[in-house]
Amino acid sequence: MPDTPSETASAKPSVLFVCVHNAGRSQMAAGWLAHLGAGRIEVRSAGSAPAEQINPVAVEAMREVGIDITGEQPKVLTPEAVQASDVVITMGCGDACPIFPGKRYEDWKLDDPAGQGIESVRVIRDEIRDRIEQLVGELTG
Repeated sequence: MPDTPSETASAKPSVLFVCVHNAGRSQMAAGWLAHLGAGRIEVRSAGSAPAEQINPVAVEAMREVGIDITGEQPKVLTPEAVQASDVVITMGCGDACPIFPGKRYEDWKLDDPAGQGIESVRVIRDEIRDRIEQLVGELTG
């Protein structure tokens, strides 16, 4: 039975960010969405082949803008995480992500910050912020 409009309207939208290692792009995107969404959107991130730890340069780039992602850990992508999300945003690993009907899928073409210096990672961070600002507007507008 479909949700009533009032139930649907009161439920928080949820977003899952997926990249290969869940160490850079998806962690920065999750950090931005948690910050800019201000509790209005549920945030998840995962990787198809998670790294041991978050990219320290990504952590530093986010710290520069006042967002602390040091407590995060790369997580493995599960079908349950995809199924529990309204929007699934992949970043270079779209083929590894299970597809479920009724979900909104986007693939963001972003450079991988792995092995890059802080100057390059800042550019990626700022591009992610711009996309997240647009996403927040779409989901909470």
